Amino acid sequence: MLKHTLIHPEILEAIGAAGHGARILVADGNYPASTKCGDNSALVYLNLTPGSPTVTEVLDALLTATPVEAASVMVPDEGPEPPVFSEFRTRLAGVELSPCGRFEFYAEAGSADTCLTIITGEQRIYANLLLTIGVRLG
Repeated sequence: MLKHTLIHPEILEAIGAAGHGARILVADGNYPASTKCGDNSALVYLNLTPGSPTVTEVLDALLTATPVEAASVMVPDEGPEPPVFSEFRTRLAGVELSPCGRFEFYAEAGSADTCLTIITGEQRIYANLLLTIGVRLG
Protein backbone atom coordinates (compact mmCIF):
# COMPACT_ATOMS: atom_id res chain seq x y z
CA MET A 1 0.00 0.00 0.00
CA LEU A 2 1.27 3.46 -0.87
CA LYS A 3 2.03 6.00 1.85
CA HIS A 4 1.72 9.11 -0.30
CA THR A 5 -1.52 10.56 -1.64
CA LEU A 6 -0.81 9.94 -5.32
CA ILE A 7 -2.55 6.71 -6.34
CA HIS A 8 -3.18 7.06 -10.11
CA PRO A 9 -1.55 3.96 -11.69
CA GLU A 10 -0.50 5.50 -15.03
CA ILE A 11 1.00 8.56 -13.35
CA LEU A 12 2.86 6.39 -10.85
CA GLU A 13 4.18 4.19 -13.67
CA ALA A 14 5.54 7.19 -15.59
CA ILE A 15 7.12 8.76 -12.51
CA GLY A 16 8.56 5.43 -11.39
CA ALA A 17 10.26 4.96 -14.75
CA ALA A 18 11.57 8.54 -14.82
CA GLY A 19 14.79 9.75 -13.35
CA HIS A 20 16.59 12.90 -12.37
CA GLY A 21 16.04 15.62 -14.97
CA ALA A 22 12.95 14.09 -16.54
CA ARG A 23 10.02 16.46 -16.90
CA ILE A 24 6.33 16.35 -16.07
CA LEU A 25 3.86 18.70 -17.73
CA VAL A 26 0.72 19.53 -15.78
CA ALA A 27 -1.47 21.35 -18.28
CA ASP A 28 -4.65 23.36 -18.14
CA GLY A 29 -7.75 22.43 -20.10
CA ASN A 30 -6.72 24.67 -23.01
CA TYR A 31 -3.36 23.00 -23.68
CA PRO A 32 -3.07 21.50 -27.21
CA ALA A 33 -1.95 18.05 -26.04
CA SER A 34 -2.75 16.33 -29.32
CA THR A 35 -0.04 18.34 -31.10
CA LYS A 36 2.34 19.56 -28.37
CA CYS A 37 3.37 16.41 -26.48
CA GLY A 38 6.85 14.95 -26.62
CA ASP A 39 7.44 11.58 -28.25
CA ASN A 40 8.51 10.05 -24.91
CA SER A 41 5.62 11.46 -22.93
CA ALA A 42 2.86 9.32 -21.49
CA LEU A 43 -0.41 11.22 -21.84
CA VAL A 44 -2.95 11.11 -19.02
CA TYR A 45 -6.29 12.87 -19.30
CA LEU A 46 -7.67 13.83 -15.89
CA ASN A 47 -10.06 16.48 -17.22
CA LEU A 48 -13.27 15.15 -15.68
CA THR A 49 -15.31 18.36 -15.73
CA PRO A 50 -14.49 22.02 -16.42
CA GLY A 51 -12.40 23.10 -13.46
CA SER A 52 -11.76 19.63 -12.08
CA PRO A 53 -9.17 18.73 -11.21
CA THR A 54 -7.12 21.91 -11.11
CA VAL A 55 -3.43 22.08 -11.90
CA THR A 56 -2.70 22.90 -8.27
CA GLU A 57 -4.62 19.83 -7.04
CA VAL A 58 -2.55 17.63 -9.35
CA LEU A 59 0.63 19.42 -8.25
CA ASP A 60 -0.21 18.75 -4.60
CA ALA A 61 -0.49 15.01 -5.30
CA LEU A 62 2.69 14.92 -7.41
CA LEU A 63 4.69 16.62 -4.68
CA THR A 64 3.89 13.78 -2.27
CA ALA A 65 5.52 11.31 -4.66
CA THR A 66 8.47 13.01 -6.37
CA PRO A 67 11.00 15.77 -5.70
CA VAL A 68 10.99 18.83 -7.97
CA GLU A 69 14.15 20.81 -8.68
CA ALA A 70 12.92 23.24 -11.35
CA ALA A 71 9.69 24.55 -12.83
CA SER A 72 8.76 26.50 -15.96
CA VAL A 73 5.57 28.41 -16.65
CA MET A 74 3.96 29.77 -19.80
CA VAL A 75 3.69 33.55 -19.60
CA PRO A 76 1.49 35.90 -21.63
CA ASP A 77 3.14 38.26 -24.13
CA GLU A 78 1.87 41.24 -22.16
CA GLY A 79 -0.18 42.11 -19.11
CA PRO A 80 0.05 41.07 -15.49
CA GLU A 81 1.34 37.78 -14.22
CA PRO A 82 -1.37 35.12 -14.06
CA PRO A 83 -2.68 34.81 -10.46
CA VAL A 84 -2.15 31.04 -10.43
CA PHE A 85 1.62 31.62 -10.36
CA SER A 86 1.43 32.67 -6.70
CA GLU A 87 -0.18 29.30 -5.90
CA PHE A 88 2.63 27.53 -7.75
CA ARG A 89 5.24 29.47 -5.75
CA THR A 90 3.56 28.62 -2.46
CA ARG A 91 3.55 24.90 -3.25
CA LEU A 92 7.03 24.89 -4.81
CA ALA A 93 8.79 26.77 -2.03
CA GLY A 94 12.45 27.26 -2.92
CA VAL A 95 11.92 26.49 -6.62
CA GLU A 96 12.06 29.47 -8.95
CA LEU A 97 9.48 29.65 -11.75
CA SER A 98 11.26 30.06 -15.09
CA PRO A 99 9.11 32.10 -17.49
CA CYS A 100 8.70 30.95 -21.10
CA GLY A 101 6.74 32.49 -23.94
CA ARG A 102 3.99 30.31 -25.38
CA PHE A 103 5.99 28.80 -28.26
CA GLU A 104 9.13 28.39 -26.17
CA PHE A 105 7.01 26.58 -23.56
CA TYR A 106 5.53 24.30 -26.24
CA ALA A 107 9.05 23.43 -27.41
CA GLU A 108 10.25 22.70 -23.86
CA ALA A 109 7.16 20.65 -22.98
CA GLY A 110 7.44 18.72 -26.25
CA SER A 111 11.08 17.80 -25.72
CA ALA A 112 12.34 14.24 -25.38
CA ASP A 113 12.87 14.89 -21.63
CA THR A 114 9.14 15.14 -20.94
CA CYS A 115 8.08 11.74 -19.62
CA LEU A 116 4.53 12.59 -18.60
CA THR A 117 1.82 15.01 -19.68
CA ILE A 118 -1.23 15.37 -17.45
CA ILE A 119 -4.22 17.24 -18.85
CA THR A 120 -6.46 18.72 -16.18
CA GLY A 121 -9.84 20.39 -16.22
CA GLU A 122 -8.20 23.66 -15.13
CA GLN A 123 -10.00 26.69 -16.55
CA ARG A 124 -7.58 29.43 -15.48
CA ILE A 125 -5.50 30.57 -18.43
CA TYR A 126 -1.72 30.15 -18.39
CA ALA A 127 -2.03 27.48 -15.70
CA ASN A 128 0.55 25.23 -17.37
CA LEU A 129 3.44 23.98 -15.29
CA LEU A 130 6.48 22.06 -16.50
CA LEU A 131 8.26 20.35 -13.61
CA THR A 132 11.78 18.91 -13.60
CA ILE A 133 12.22 15.89 -11.35
CA GLY A 134 14.93 16.30 -8.74
CA VAL A 135 17.01 13.87 -6.74
CA ARG A 136 15.55 11.97 -3.84
CA LEU A 137 17.57 12.61 -0.73
CA GLY A 138 17.44 9.97 1.94
